[in-house]
Amino acid sequence: MTFLKKLGKYAIPLIVIGVGIFGARMMIAARPEPPKVAIKPPAVLVEVATAARQAVTFTVQSQGSISPRTRTTLVAEVSGQIVEVAPAFVAGGFFKKGDVLVRVDPSNYQNALKRAEAGVKRAETQVATENALAGYAAQDWERLRSLNATRGPASDLTLRKPQLAEALAELDSAEADYQRALKDLERTVIRAPYDGMVREKRADVGQFVNTGTALAESFATDVAEVRLPLTQADLRFVQLPRPGETGALPVKLHAQVGGAQQTWDGLVVRSEGVFDESQRVLHVVAQIPDPYEPPPGAEPARVGTFVTAEITGRTAGRLFVIPRHSLSRGDTLWIVGDDMKIQPQTVQIVRSDRDYAYIDGGLDEGERYCVTPPAQPLPGMEVRLDDDRPGSGSPVGTAAVADTGVRRDG
Repeated sequence: MTFLKKLGKYAIPLIVIGVGIFGARMMIAARPEPPKVAIKPPAVLVEVATAARQAVTFTVQSQGSISPRTRTTLVAEVSGQIVEVAPAFVAGGFFKKGDVLVRVDPSNYQNALKRAEAGVKRAETQVATENALAGYAAQDWERLRSLNATRGPASDLTLRKPQLAEALAELDSAEADYQRALKDLERTVIRAPYDGMVREKRADVGQFVNTGTALAESFATDVAEVRLPLTQADLRFVQLPRPGETGALPVKLHAQVGGAQQTWDGLVVRSEGVFDESQRVLHVVAQIPDPYEPPPGAEPARVGTFVTAEITGRTAGRLFVIPRHSLSRGDTLWIVGDDMKIQPQTVQIVRSDRDYAYIDGGLDEGERYCVTPPAQPLPGMEVRLDDDRPGSGSPVGTAAVADTGVRRDG
């Protein structure tokens, strides 16, 4: 009896719960199915440009420092005390060819010249004396022959030929001493060997110098040079003159001077002909004419200035100029079709630099491509154009390409 009471106590709630579950299932099964509507994925917003071929001339970029073509260490050719220096004989001083830069005390060399001149006169007197004695000897010999006092030819000693030859040799030696003394006197004056500038001054008034003492470092200002390293890859895009051939490549040299950008025109006139074994580069030499005589308003191309160079290279013909960030995986361009869906296209890249890639194949004239591909592009993905941006759908602008290592013609 007690068991039945307990069973009845729990049975009633279980029956109620079961009926509720059954009723809920019946209601769910009886509800109508909602209509199914296909949701179209949103189109991705992209910026596009139209592919158009452009005439391109490659330039090769390099760097280097301006240095003089001709540099000289001015040395003393005689010993003595410096008694005078020119006002231009200072670091940074300009001079012309033939200008007097330094004078060494000439008094000792003037005295030596006088002694050498006296030696020449003595030797000339000795030669004249020997000539006269030789003439007298010849007359005496002829007189003896006429008296039949001697027979046979006269010896050289009889005619005083050795004595005359010795006198002539002494004269030559005296004249050589005179020329040396004259040259030493001239060497007390150090003159400028070319139009140039003093780079470093090493001696001054009152200093005693010996033969060979360095007085200054100087260089010529007619032409300056810049050594520019080129890699093996760069050589594909420039036409260097072959050994023995003449020719020059235009080059523009740029530097920041006083907070302003300065540009100098030059010519690549030669290569050094060998690759640097440590850096694997070939150095070419560009020249700047009259570096210290710039046009009005321009800065001189001072020696030691670090410059970047743009060497005019080969004409590449008509190529597509595409921003580098438009490419995926290095050589894939996403083409926008007429149905506004994108497809990947592999292109043939002739050259690429920091900002642009130059394409010759794999792209047709007039095709539209994504300037900036979507984050996760898929073939057939639908896109929409960014029509609000100025220049959308147009080729890459000329102003943008002006900052690259390529010149576009036309």
